[in-house]
Amino acid sequence: MDPITLGFCGIGVLLLLIIIRVPIAVALAVVGFVGLILAIGWPAGREANLERGWQAAINYIAFEPYSFVASFSLVAIPLFLMMGYVAFHFGFTRDGYDCARAWLSRLPGGLAVASVMGCAMFAAVSGSSLATAAAMGKLAVPEMLRYKYDKGLATGVIAASGTLGSLIPPSILMIIYGLFTELSVGKLLLAGLVPGILSALIYIFMIIIRAMINPKLAPPPENVSWETRYKSLQGTWSIIVLFVLVMGGIYAGIVTPTEAAAVGAAGAWGLAALSKRLKAREAKLSILETVTQSASIFAVVIGAKIFVGFIAITGVAGFLSDLALSLDYPPIVILLALSLVYIVLGTFMDPLGIMLLTLPVVVPVIENLGYDLIWFGVIMIKLLEIGLITPPVGLNVYILKGVIGDRVKLEVIFKGVLWFLVMDILTLLLLILVPEISLFLPNALN
Repeated sequence: MDPITLGFCGIGVLLLLIIIRVPIAVALAVVGFVGLILAIGWPAGREANLERGWQAAINYIAFEPYSFVASFSLVAIPLFLMMGYVAFHFGFTRDGYDCARAWLSRLPGGLAVASVMGCAMFAAVSGSSLATAAAMGKLAVPEMLRYKYDKGLATGVIAASGTLGSLIPPSILMIIYGLFTELSVGKLLLAGLVPGILSALIYIFMIIIRAMINPKLAPPPENVSWETRYKSLQGTWSIIVLFVLVMGGIYAGIVTPTEAAAVGAAGAWGLAALSKRLKAREAKLSILETVTQSASIFAVVIGAKIFVGFIAITGVAGFLSDLALSLDYPPIVILLALSLVYIVLGTFMDPLGIMLLTLPVVVPVIENLGYDLIWFGVIMIKLLEIGLITPPVGLNVYILKGVIGDRVKLEVIFKGVLWFLVMDILTLLLLILVPEISLFLPNALN
């Protein structure tokens, strides 16, 4: 069988399995394994020898996925996840949100503005969009509804701001992107910092303008005393310390990203002990959720590594790269077409699955078009963020709906997200047109 044809058939079968809700890790592994058997055991122009293909595929999955998962750099993933869950369960996240609420609540749309800041702070210690939306949904949505905020704004701001967890470092997706593309994880984490902050500021600006035009969207809460404001600052030191330990260490060249993750995780436990919040129940929840989420991520990574081996041996990536270069279109047009594909995929797939599914095919195309792969990493993460809130199946919206229950209808949340979706698209265009926004911090490390 022709390898290119086999590769495209494999991609088609994979998409079909995902559509019928086969777990992404299983779909990647099964298609990759069967594809390897056929690609090796039934090469073009030769008699089929599936026994040889079976043995070669077995040898591949016995070595390659394990050697990749056993990489020292991947240790950063469970450590960063642990830092985030410890920060949440021991109340550091709530402290940060309470401080933002105390200082920003008198602004037009102040509680929604504070929610953006709260999501950004949680993103800075978690690295996960879905975890950010779930955690901040529990904290912020009931508070905004209590003050009679518009339900669409109250929920839309959390669903959208939760996506900052994928961009503001430490980002789990950035770490995995760096390992699969063999780029500097430290530079990738730094590349996401300014775009993440920019996204948050654009959200805030839009909320303030809308609340000024229509005050009914966000009625002002009671006034907060200066004493309460100053007192609330005491609660932010834990998150600030963790962020400085992690990103300051990476930027200064003192620690690698993996070492920074270890410092951050240990620091989170240490701060919990110093603040006398270290309790058995919260400790158990933090460890359990870290293990569960890490297992889920590593299962997808193993499946993706098997699938990547299949794609590599068929030559599909090279074929598509050559096809893209042969088209009589400017590189920016091809990039925008890929962006549309990512947004569509984001409506029904999780970001990690999309990234690992597309990397072996898309990265050679982007590289041959002459684009910087660190810059494209930021663009890809931003596209995945947009997919998380794009109707009809934005995963962040469904995560938030599961957290808040029947208090707000699903269609109301999607309606509230639309304003933020427009802001995300504007931010994406800005990042595409001005690559220096993403690249000036990592370039400073050279």
